[in-house]
Amino acid sequence: MKTRKKIKKAASKKNAAKKVTAKKAVSEKATAKKVPVKKASFPKTAPSAKIIGMFLKEMEQEAKTTRKLLERVPDDKHNWKPHEKSMTMARLATHIAELPTWVSMAVHTDELNFESGNYVPKTIKNNAELLELLEKSLEEARATLEKATDEILSKTWVMRSGDKIFSKSSKAEVIRMAYCQIVHHRAQLGVYLRLLNIPLPGSYGPSADDQSF
Repeated sequence: MKTRKKIKKAASKKNAAKKVTAKKAVSEKATAKKVPVKKASFPKTAPSAKIIGMFLKEMEQEAKTTRKLLERVPDDKHNWKPHEKSMTMARLATHIAELPTWVSMAVHTDELNFESGNYVPKTIKNNAELLELLEKSLEEARATLEKATDEILSKTWVMRSGDKIFSKSSKAEVIRMAYCQIVHHRAQLGVYLRLLNIPLPGSYGPSADDQSF
């Protein structure tokens, strides 16, 4: 009889211990859920003459790579695209050549409203016109940056479509985004050229077709 009581008592203690462990696990899980995720924060500093100088230097450096790539765009492949949802070769190349004008747009305007429908893409007939468009865009961007000030580049610039706001950034941040867009679309164009078996120039180092730096 005593043995049965001991077994029953031991089983009761074991079940109680399990309940405590389960409650503790639930409590720890709930606590873990409540811990906020700390997001990375970046200091917001105003642009300076040094930063404007860096923008100018980077623009010139990236322009060298952009020129080399756009020079490879063949006149007889302007309507070619790798997928039905892709831009044509001419449209993509023209977009790359136009992107430096975002510098002047950021400086001289306070927003881009897609709903206004003012933008009309440039059209080119041959490679010479494509490269000419690039040089004009770079010249416009260079002249704008040379006259830019801290006060102007610190102002807010908005990207929207009517009442729907996509982003609010400083004008300096918009310029940085434009530079990133150039690199992004240049990489896309590199894929177009590779699929057409057109040799690719090096960019930040040698390519499989160009071993020079």
